[in-house]
Amino acid sequence: MTSGVFDLSGKTAIVTGGATGIGAAIARALNKAGVRVAVADIDRAKADALALELTDGVGITVDVTKRQSVESAFAEAEAALGGLDIVIANAGVSSMRPALDLTDADWDFNFDVNARGVFLTNQIACRGFLAAGRKGVIVNTASLAAKVGAPLLAHYSASKFAVLGWTQGLAREMAPHGIRVNAVCPGFVRTSMQDREILWEAELRNMTPEAVFAEYVSLTPLGRIEEPEDVADVVLFLASDASRFMTGQGVNVTGGVRMD
Repeated sequence: MTSGVFDLSGKTAIVTGGATGIGAAIARALNKAGVRVAVADIDRAKADALALELTDGVGITVDVTKRQSVESAFAEAEAALGGLDIVIANAGVSSMRPALDLTDADWDFNFDVNARGVFLTNQIACRGFLAAGRKGVIVNTASLAAKVGAPLLAHYSASKFAVLGWTQGLAREMAPHGIRVNAVCPGFVRTSMQDREILWEAELRNMTPEAVFAEYVSLTPLGRIEEPEDVADVVLFLASDASRFMTGQGVNVTGGVRMD
């Protein structure tokens, strides 16, 4: 059964970080639109559990910080699905600390997953598209923090700015081959990652978690916290032919927090 808005029947996709949160919503949205989806995640049990919910879904283990792991994940997905048309580089992490208190480990943790992970996933995807002669589509998950530096998240912001720079550069190189590369920039999304960040921010700013949550809502012109499905529907658009003349974009999905 397709979504009724976009019909991507016959297409195949891999979603990294696909077992939970935004990734899981994307996997479900693509599958509802007729896409056979490989759910790739470092937590194989959760990937398998979600894959069982999907029509012809498959669970795959991947550590996006390691080239061999990403190459193996793509090979497994291609074998299971008969090639790939859509690649969603969604795996991401965060931590929170004042900039002057950051450790090398804080910096490396965010960049290894958020920036290196997107680089490896995109590069391996594009090599596969070119080898197969496919005009594939890539969508990277960036962030509101890729558009404006966020206090207590300077390292995270830097890693997500890197995602947008990479997206634009790769899009220009791949355009002559008909391969499109875009990114989405979510805002305050209701996920387990946000739950952790609220607790961290509350402690660092000497606030209650409830006050932090209320502040997120107050900063959002559309007046509510963002849901993973709000992001997934935009990814579905970017993966479809409806966005066929879009590439190199960092699309805000923030409820109006960011408008440029």
